Amino acid sequence: MTKLQHGGNYEPPLVERGGRGGTIIRILLLAFVLIGASAAFVFFQQALDNEIVLGVLGVLAMVGIFFLVSSVIGFVEVMPQSRSDALARAFMAGHRDGILVTDPKGRTIYANAAYGRLTGAGKAAAVQPLEPLLSRHRESSEALYRLVNGIREGREGHEEFRLPQPLGRSSGQGSEAHWYRLKARILKEDEGRPEQFSVWQLTDITSERDDQERFFRELQNAIDYLDHAPAGFFSAGRKGEIFYVNATLADWLGIDLTKFVPRSLSIADLVAGEGMALIQSVQAAPGLQRTETLDLDLRRTSGQSLPVRLLHSVTSMRDGAPGESRTIVLARQPGVEGDQSASAMRFTRFFNNTPMAIASVDGDGKILRINAPFLRLFSGVVSRDDVEAGAQLETIVHEGARQQLMDALAAARDRQGDIAPIDCRHPGDESRYVRFYVNAVIDESDEAPEEVAIVYAVETTEQKALETQMAQTQKMNAVGTLAGGIAHDFNNVLTAILLSSDHLLLQARPSDASFADLMEIKRNANRAAVLVRQLLAFSRKQTMRPAVLNLTDVVGDLRMLVDRLISGTNVKLEVDYGRDLWPVRTDLSQFEQVLINLCVNARDAMPEGGTILLKTRNVPADQTGNYPQADLPSEDFVMVEVSDTGTGIPPEIMDKIFEPFFTTKEVGKGTGLGLSMVYGIVKQSGGYIYPESDVGRGTSFRIFLPRHVPEAVAAVQPGGGDAPVVTTEAPAAPASEQVDLTGNSAVVLLVEDEEAVRRGGKRMLETRGYTVHEAGSGIEALEIMEELGGQVDIVVSDVVMPEMDGPTLLGELRKKHPDLKFIFVSGYAEDAFARNLSADAKFGFLPKPFSLKQLAVAVREMLDS
Repeated sequence: MTKLQHGGNYEPPLVERGGRGGTIIRILLLAFVLIGASAAFVFFQQALDNEIVLGVLGVLAMVGIFFLVSSVIGFVEVMPQSRSDALARAFMAGHRDGILVTDPKGRTIYANAAYGRLTGAGKAAAVQPLEPLLSRHRESSEALYRLVNGIREGREGHEEFRLPQPLGRSSGQGSEAHWYRLKARILKEDEGRPEQFSVWQLTDITSERDDQERFFRELQNAIDYLDHAPAGFFSAGRKGEIFYVNATLADWLGIDLTKFVPRSLSIADLVAGEGMALIQSVQAAPGLQRTETLDLDLRRTSGQSLPVRLLHSVTSMRDGAPGESRTIVLARQPGVEGDQSASAMRFTRFFNNTPMAIASVDGDGKILRINAPFLRLFSGVVSRDDVEAGAQLETIVHEGARQQLMDALAAARDRQGDIAPIDCRHPGDESRYVRFYVNAVIDESDEAPEEVAIVYAVETTEQKALETQMAQTQKMNAVGTLAGGIAHDFNNVLTAILLSSDHLLLQARPSDASFADLMEIKRNANRAAVLVRQLLAFSRKQTMRPAVLNLTDVVGDLRMLVDRLISGTNVKLEVDYGRDLWPVRTDLSQFEQVLINLCVNARDAMPEGGTILLKTRNVPADQTGNYPQADLPSEDFVMVEVSDTGTGIPPEIMDKIFEPFFTTKEVGKGTGLGLSMVYGIVKQSGGYIYPESDVGRGTSFRIFLPRHVPEAVAAVQPGGGDAPVVTTEAPAAPASEQVDLTGNSAVVLLVEDEEAVRRGGKRMLETRGYTVHEAGSGIEALEIMEELGGQVDIVVSDVVMPEMDGPTLLGELRKKHPDLKFIFVSGYAEDAFARNLSADAKFGFLPKPFSLKQLAVAVREMLDS
């Protein structure tokens, strides 16, 4: 067992004693021998004639001098190292903490006097290793175990532990518990020797722990006092997040402190009405603190208001950013401070919680007083400090309306009666709108009042947006109605042209000089028919044949066509398919036209190249709020998005892009009907479309089609069974080119108010072998039907006619002839008039304009059905 010697210091050799000193002595002896040889060389060089001997003696002299110099240098180096070792030993011997040094095997090689005192060993007593001292108690033994393992792994560390009595005392001596800190460090002797020693530093920290516990007890007492103080208190961080609420305020507001978590509430959660604007108006100068008294309402968890007075103290960072805040809350009950104080409190609450921004001004336009909504509405334009410094009313008015407001203020000063409200843009944001009301202050006293007018301000941004939207909707509806009417008239003209050209082509030969001109007439009439269909698409009155579609298949089939459209350009097409898309119901050919138009527009918007993205997604009802601009109802939709990376659409023309004949392309490169047709087809399919564009970065068009939910149609089970049979309508087979289109003397009643169309249709049907009777209106058709005694095989009637329209004619004829076959001819969509018919009404439909063959096919198929 190691003993404490020499005043508590035990020094076994950390390095070999005398090793280095012996080496130096041997070097010195060798140097002196070599120097003696060199001296002999000097004195006896004349007696030595052998050149080899002389050369050897010369070399030995040089080596001797080298060793002498090296030994002197080594001796100089040894002396400071010896002094530093002595100083280090003295430092450790007088250190107030116990220091113990162990070798790699854990054997004690050094212990200072402080270690002996801490462990209860005297000057001559044995030094006790740490393991037997600390292994008696679980806490200390676990701490030592962790430190030893750390040393073995090359990690230094420290541990603190508590013992029931001081080290070195038995458990029966009844001493108080002590706290200790044990540090473990690694000490390497030098680079050449890999041995690793451990230095253990043991400190009694009982007094330090007592001070900490005393501090925490005092802190807890302070918190307990603050918790049960007669006033409320809360503290908040930079962003208003609340770190602490005392029990008094929690009781007032109904907050359950057992569930309160710091940062789970913010100041805005506690403040009712517009009081948050008052709190945000208190700002301190950079690096300073500011305290303001505020009268406002707090919000209880029950939703009720609590009138309070706040002593709100805020600090500011050195860079001017908001810092933390601390707030004392004083509850104010009516009548506590007298009737006058209670009335003032009630007025303050009313003044700050009204939904209108209010300011009182004097005759020169200086703002005298403002409420909380005023601060919120004009945040960033005027502050609480600006008002206290004498801000002028004109600072909160857009420059375009300042003169109007000044004139209104002058009228209030002169008490001129009612003053018209003033609408203008927000002075700090051009996209917002404000309406000002100026009311004169009536004071019957003789003294001129300081306050001459009250100015009320209300934000009207949403109202302006609704007015703009309503005006745009009315404009689109008016244009749609006009387009539909024009298209109807054009369809009649084009039908007459097509029928006449078909009639002439039947009589002409390809070798005739007029044949090419007739074909050119028919080709241009068909081109005009395409434009008319686009107009009808915009007015949502075109003919559609809706079918249940899977948009994944539609986009996949269309991808090859779009690739051909963008070939030869530096434009790339990318497709992002959504998973498990819901079915939709729309016209396949029309919807393909929608996607093609959008892709062509995207291509034209990227003259330098770019990327077109076609994306499909399901949009459940609970996610429609992610697209607020589309104003979607809460139902399931399937979205198709066409986006590009092109030039974008300027905001000033965004509201016009769906209007017919509006185009930004050069003359001859666009009709301006593409997007209007897209708009009409989407709307006619029950969907929604809205664009988003960023100039210079690209445009996205998002189309939302309602999810189609199949409905089962019950049919009578064959054999008279009661169980319904679900049936689906099979698509009509395409007409064969070999079908016999001759009339076989069938009788046709042709009803059309447009004489050119009626005359052309009659002539075409007669060439096919039909017997045709014509009528110019529904009433005339009833008269002819009466004259013929009902001997009519089929009625072909226009829809829109004077006196009696087509649907009314069908109803009248079916009263006497329930099995009469009927075909409607119209330039409008079938749905536009079919809704006015009974659900069991059966009829055929032929859209205008039509050719001779289309008319013959429709009549033949209806007769054969």
